[in-house]
Formats: sequence, structure tokens, C-alpha cells
Amino acid sequence: MDEMTQVNRLRAEVPRPGPAELRAEERRLLSEIAAYGAASPAPATRRAHRSEGFRRNLRLSLRTSIAMGAGAAMVVGLGYVGTRSALQPERTVQVTPMAMSAVLQRAADTASQWDELHPEPGQFLAYELQVMFPAKLKEGGKDVRYLKRSLLKVWLPVEGSPLNGGVMASEHLEPRPFPGEPLPADAERRKGSVGAPSKLTGYDIRLDHQRTDYAFLSRLPTDPAGMREHLYRDLAQDPLADYKAWGSVGSMITQAYMPSAQRAALFRAAGTIPGVETVAEAEDAAGRRGVAVAMVNRFGGVRHEYIFDPATYLYLGERVVVVDAAAAGAPEGTLLTSTAQLKVEVADRTPEVADPTPENSGPAS
Repeated sequence: MDEMTQVNRLRAEVPRPGPAELRAEERRLLSEIAAYGAASPAPATRRAHRSEGFRRNLRLSLRTSIAMGAGAAMVVGLGYVGTRSALQPERTVQVTPMAMSAVLQRAADTASQWDELHPEPGQFLAYELQVMFPAKLKEGGKDVRYLKRSLLKVWLPVEGSPLNGGVMASEHLEPRPFPGEPLPADAERRKGSVGAPSKLTGYDIRLDHQRTDYAFLSRLPTDPAGMREHLYRDLAQDPLADYKAWGSVGSMITQAYMPSAQRAALFRAAGTIPGVETVAEAEDAAGRRGVAVAMVNRFGGVRHEYIFDPATYLYLGERVVVVDAAAAGAPEGTLLTSTAQLKVEVADRTPEVADPTPENSGPAS
């Protein structure tokens, strides 16, 4: 067997890209080369600006990918209670940039094959999720970190801000320590507590074109070029434009619902974002295994993944994994955040809720 035959058989399970996908990969490569060579500040200044920019963007991403909620409740998380701790570095993953567009292409191609929801004004979209996110507590007068895990059920209005009648209920599951740090005693005591349904409170700080309610998403372009333009709106001069566009993709599929035509356009547009790659094996917060499309933020030291079912290409969830310990402040391979979107359905009304308490009011996290 000659060398070229051996090369051709490598990763034979990955769908072979077609001519259009190869051309798209060529455009991405040329775009990254051009961006790398562009004029930029001195290295130390650039790292400082981009690191801070990443932190701001990560906070924005968490606010928009998980619906606006009451205080810190909306950035709590529930992980999968399994045999492998989410705090342990994961085994080496196989990253395959060339297969990226094949995964998103198949997700786009199959978008119209499944039963579709048709919510109407006045109704709600009800989501069930498992989530895990870093959180802080005061202990001994100091901030201590841990990984907060929760089961969430959220009802969001079909049209308008999630604060316009949105409701959330939560259940706290067993927390996990932040890598290298002890688990706060107060975090452990919260395990098993259940939050009664309550109104979402705070401030929706998103711009109008960042809305993720069904009424708005259903009016977005149904062609990839138009959808890509939407993803990059107001980002022309932003050094983190590609990563922010990638974050917008997540905000439009996690705890958000759009018609299949817009969903297909979104997946195809996402495939044109420079730097997107495939992770051959990924697991959502509920333990469901899939294939992920991902982008690495080298200045933040994390890889942000969107996970799809390997057979149906339905969206499962997302996760953030550390790839650079120094930049991220956690060991390489650490799973920092994880979600699993378990169910989406239409509801005519929300559960009865109690009046929000003052301590639950404030900016949405």
C-alpha cells in the first residue's frame, strides 16, 4: 500500500468534503492568513486588550446563551452525574478542521426533516435544560469559586424580551469544586434545594438585533449570506468579531427556537466563520455523546463547542473546555461550562409565580 492510499484512509469515518466545502475551507485559510498579518498593537498590549475583550465577551455570551434570569440564578449549571468527573482533564480529543463544514452542512440539510413547532403570539416556549457554570461565594471574607449545577425549566414569551413574562424554576444538584480549589461549604448545603417558579427579573441589555425570541428569529434571512451578515452586524472593526459571531450562533440555538429555514441558514452561515473546527467526540451536560463544531479563543484559553447528535444532527447542547491553562486559569482539559437542551415545547401559559423578592432583582447575569 503506497503512502497516498494510507493518507486517504485516515479518518475515513469523517464525511468527505465536496468541492464547495473545499473552496470554503480555502477562503477561511486565506482569511486567517490575512487577519494574522494585519497591523496590530504591540504583543503585550494586544494580549491584554484581547484577554479583557474575551472576558467581556464570555460574560455577554453567558447572558445571551442562557435566557435572562433573576440574579445569578441564570448562570447556575447542572452537569451529568456520571462516572467521570467534569473536573478531570478529558482524554485527548481529535480535532479535524476539514470535517467542520460537513457537520454543519448535514445539520442544515436535516433541519426540515423533523416536526416543527409553530408558536403564536401570546404563547410561550418552554425549555428544559441541564447546565453547569462557574459561580462565586463569599467564604471567610474572600471570593471562592465552584462549579454550580442545576436543572432548569424556563418559559420564554414568543415575542419580545424574556423579562416580559418569562418564568424560571430550578433545582440545585450536587456542586463540583473548581479545579484546584476546595468546595465551599455553603455550595454543598444548597444541594437538593428547589426554586419555586419565579418571574425573570433584571435588565435585558441586548441590542435589538441581538434578540433571540421566536418572533424576531423567524424574521431573519433564510439564505446563508444574509444570515452571515446578521451574525457580523456591527462587528466590522472588532478584533474578536469571529468569536463574537460564533457566540451569537449559540445564543440563537441554546434556549432559543427558530423555524427550520432560518435554522438551516444559520448552520450554513456558521460554517463560513474563520477558525471553526470539528471535535470528533463531545458530551453534553446530560451525558449524551455527539460530534461538536467548535472555535478556540486563544487569548481566553478555551474552546467553545456546539454539540450535535451524530446520527440525526439535532442540536444537543454546548460546552466550554480549557485548552490553555495559563490563559484560562484552570487546568488544560477542564470542562468549565456545559449545557444540555433536553426539551422544547409550546405552552399557553406559565406556572403561577410568587412576587419577586428584592434580592432576586438586578442586572441579568
